Amino acid sequence: MQEVVDFLKRCGFYFLGTVDGNTPQVRPFGTAHIIDGKLYFQTGRSKPVAQQIFSNPNVNICAYDGDTWVRISAQAVSDERIESQEAMLEAYPGLRSRYTPGDGETQLFYLTDATATFYTPGADPRVISF
Repeated sequence: MQEVVDFLKRCGFYFLGTVDGNTPQVRPFGTAHIIDGKLYFQTGRSKPVAQQIFSNPNVNICAYDGDTWVRISAQAVSDERIESQEAMLEAYPGLRSRYTPGDGETQLFYLTDATATFYTPGADPRVISF
């Protein structure tokens, strides 16, 4: 899992896909952090992306570093613990201008049942499950 997080961070941003009813929705994200041995990302609780995940926890992530890309299929699970929020905001201090631990708006999700597949031209795909 550390390799996946390192890759996402190296890319700078990735695209997170969710489902809104029967319509796919994709948007850029920039948070990826390991807390308690799980891969987390952060958003605002009132944002449509959070509401879509609450309705359907199936997500996909895609990132490309100019040579290799990764696709991650997973389930997103909500974590509302203050200590998790503090850890994420410590890792991404730029978010503190909009979010504060315990503010009711800071929403963290972690991935379960995740499969990350790395693709590099000319090489066989490599799979990491976590």
